[in-house]
Amino acid sequence: MDLSHEIIMSTTVRIQSRGSYPGRMVSYKLLTPEDVYFSGPTSVEEPLEESIEDKPPESLLLEKKSVCSTTTGFIALGTFLLVVCGVWLIGTIFWLQSPSSQFPHRPPPPATPSPSASTPAPVQGQRGTAPGPESCSDIPEAWRFDCYPERGVVVTRELCEARNCCFIPASAEAPPAKNGIPWCFYPPSFPTYTLDTLNDTDLGYTGQLTKKEKTYYPKDIKTLQLDAYFETDSRLRVKITDPSTPRFEVPISVPNATKKASSPLYTVEFSKNPFGLVVKRASTGTVLINTTVAPLFFADQFLQLSTSLPTQYVYGLGEHRSSFLHNIEWNTLTMWARDVPPMELTNLYGVHPFYLGMEPGGSSHGVFLLNSNAMDVVLQPGPALTWRTIGGVLDIYVFLGPDPSSVVKQYLEVVGFPAMPIYWALGYHLCRWGYKSSNGTWDVVKEMRNHGMPQDVQWNDIDYMDRSLDFTFEPQQFATLPDMVKDLHSHGQRYVMILDPGISSTQESGTYWPYDEGLKRGIFVNDSTGQTLIGKVWPGLTAFPDFSDHETHEWWFENLQRYHAKVPFDGLWIDMNEPSNFVDGSLNGCPSNDLEHPPYTPGILDGTLRSKTLCASALHKTSVHYNLHSMYGLMEAKASSSALKRILGKRPFVISRSSFPSQGRYSGHWLGDNRSQWKDLYTSIPGMLTFNILGIPLVGADICGFGGTTTEELCVRWTQLGAFYPFTRNHNSIGEKAQDPTAFSSLARTAMKEVLLLRYSLFPLLYTLFHHAHLEGHTVARPLLFEFPDDTKTYGIDRQFLWGKSLLVTPVLDPGVNFVIGYFPKGLWYDFYTGDSRRSVGEEINLKAPLDKINVHLREGAVIPTQRPNTTLRVSSGQPLHLISTLTDEGTAEGDLFWDDGESIDTYETNQYAYIVFHVAKNTMTSEVLHDNVEATYITVETVSFFGVKKEPSSVTVNSQDAQFAYKSNQVLTVTDLGLSLSQNFTISWT
Repeated sequence: MDLSHEIIMSTTVRIQSRGSYPGRMVSYKLLTPEDVYFSGPTSVEEPLEESIEDKPPESLLLEKKSVCSTTTGFIALGTFLLVVCGVWLIGTIFWLQSPSSQFPHRPPPPATPSPSASTPAPVQGQRGTAPGPESCSDIPEAWRFDCYPERGVVVTRELCEARNCCFIPASAEAPPAKNGIPWCFYPPSFPTYTLDTLNDTDLGYTGQLTKKEKTYYPKDIKTLQLDAYFETDSRLRVKITDPSTPRFEVPISVPNATKKASSPLYTVEFSKNPFGLVVKRASTGTVLINTTVAPLFFADQFLQLSTSLPTQYVYGLGEHRSSFLHNIEWNTLTMWARDVPPMELTNLYGVHPFYLGMEPGGSSHGVFLLNSNAMDVVLQPGPALTWRTIGGVLDIYVFLGPDPSSVVKQYLEVVGFPAMPIYWALGYHLCRWGYKSSNGTWDVVKEMRNHGMPQDVQWNDIDYMDRSLDFTFEPQQFATLPDMVKDLHSHGQRYVMILDPGISSTQESGTYWPYDEGLKRGIFVNDSTGQTLIGKVWPGLTAFPDFSDHETHEWWFENLQRYHAKVPFDGLWIDMNEPSNFVDGSLNGCPSNDLEHPPYTPGILDGTLRSKTLCASALHKTSVHYNLHSMYGLMEAKASSSALKRILGKRPFVISRSSFPSQGRYSGHWLGDNRSQWKDLYTSIPGMLTFNILGIPLVGADICGFGGTTTEELCVRWTQLGAFYPFTRNHNSIGEKAQDPTAFSSLARTAMKEVLLLRYSLFPLLYTLFHHAHLEGHTVARPLLFEFPDDTKTYGIDRQFLWGKSLLVTPVLDPGVNFVIGYFPKGLWYDFYTGDSRRSVGEEINLKAPLDKINVHLREGAVIPTQRPNTTLRVSSGQPLHLISTLTDEGTAEGDLFWDDGESIDTYETNQYAYIVFHVAKNTMTSEVLHDNVEATYITVETVSFFGVKKEPSSVTVNSQDAQFAYKSNQVLTVTDLGLSLSQNFTISWT
């Protein structure tokens, strides 16, 4: 390090040592760049100087200091400016004598506000002054970060100023809103961490952060380790941990980089005092993350990191019931797995701290906080976001995209790509709670067959169990259950039953093997004293398997194996696995300690961690429930998936209610206990789209609604939409009227049958989309913005969606209408049913939608594989193919098809598959087999339709031989009677 650089660094420290707070926030507009930043390529070779000022005494809360002295503020301001001018003069002399390359470049300002933001990013106050009314009022409302986020507290000036924060009531008449502009917010001078050292590593940088003053949460960790890993060109990982004490880290497998990215799409910069991280897109300079906007907290049970956002368009952050595009107007999204019927503004079944943001210009990025503890994610109109969690570490991934699909792929490269589903998982599933008997269940299956209704899978809810005991069936009413399953199998259908994790603990010793054996092996969750924790679920008093323990996985497998010998089920529905508990914590309550009553509790339903679940202090083999709670569903799904592979030797089918990142590797998800209401019909689309970007594409909602009684119109419209859920199941609750398709009028049955047959005809397309999801992390049900990122009109659309990149679904979501308004991005679109073309400039179009129709359109430039449908996918998947080519104005199109036996494990990984691509150009379609397999020899291509052939051909040839064809005035050319083997290349031409 040369002398000039060393003097500038020491001068910086002296500036920071003056004033009341050694670690306050800094204004980029008030300090020169060398005072504030080390750029990414510059490392600190030695520890920075300690402040010459005495450290304040440590205390739980900061000593209350005046925040209102205007006179003192002006005096301090004047003194400070004199010092700054002197320092600036000295620094300038050295700067003039030194090469410019010795200094870090100017730091970026906070993120540019979104188009809807009316205020700029905050300008932080000067050093050496207490936060007076001027510095507080200078912070725009949109950039006020909440200093008093605790619920149930009316924040007064006294409470706020005891934390040395700014207090500005938004209204003298009303208390602060739960989700509104904070009355109590951090001043520019609030203490935070300083970056003391920053050194190069093989993968990036490592540094030490220190804090000299305690804040208002106990057990502040005053020395932290910062690690920045340039893992790939499009993925940055930043970890902030306690170097002296191991802390809980989420135990999922993530990739370990071995070398530093050579040409990253991002730049990384660090602010020294206060510590801050700024991540920018290298190509545009867009600031993706800027943590200098608010102080960093890292206490034992309170971690908080805020950042500006480059956009108002934020997606993900599941599981919540909301629109697909999140509202950033003071919106707090709480995460802590909870059994509760889907409702707005509360934590639901799953936890997914990942968001995708659309940037100005159409690029996108993603951010993932790998943390399983209870947390709040706060969105505010700055735009800005705050991560606030009560345990673990700050382990943050940034994904650079730049397109939305690439962001999702990069996220899934970390948490894992979704499994390839068994083929029948994509058929129509039927279930209800309240069939009352196996014969009652069987009768519905027979009625479905009598009406020629497609159905692949029959399910049972908990009423099949003997006294609600897992791994049993009721011996009288469900005595014929094994026979029913045998009949399903003989008709090419499958059977799935529900399992809850709660294991009855009250059966007579020696009569209930699951509990007796589990107790013997010690596989249940214990209370804080080491005794088996007892809660209450459907069978009464229960114990809960500890799925963090491998021994529990073996016990689970053996239970399933024993039951499968009696009832040969084909898949599992794992429910109540948040885990749900009918008592709070345990039958004996929970101890009073920091785990049960943390200093801060996020905004979870009912306000306590133990509400309707296990005690936070409960003991698993690997950690306490406080850390593992939201991962319980994931751990059970992993055990279930593994067990089914061993029992069946085929791809496992598991549907789980609770979920966590990497869940898609082991299960699908349904959106929970919805209701038979039109609003629930709509909200199922944002839920479906959100889980697709979270890496769980096998997702759907209970068709026609679970709770309440549906109407015929609602059920028809829901079946039409549900036919395009990746996972499609009709399910309703006990005590409600039947809502399977056979329960309605002839007209309704016909409408439902036709749309289900439409789904089955699209199976080759859907199956291929799941292959790309498994292989490349693509979405199956896809938001329009993914395909049209340059069209901001698509950013808020969640009443329509795509399958893949080319099939547009526009469902009816309102009662009593025979039309629907759909948005068509710029381009050429074709009606799926007729081939009629429609050219859009990017506009909303009124579409006819009688009760028996759902609007489906195809985007130009695609080749869509379809199939002659039948009542099961086992039969349908052997039928001839029909290819639909939707030509561009230039006459081009392309598509593909993945095909295998539909059920063997890892067919792609073991090369047991066929893969065919189709291209159309210059009046010629070519089929090219890129990978062959015997399965492809069983399938033929029967017909091909070309939408958009501008004039009638005089002849059509197939492999140079004349072929039969028909041409319609709407420019649809259909070539028939082909009989082409899917395993052979072919050519179709017209002149």
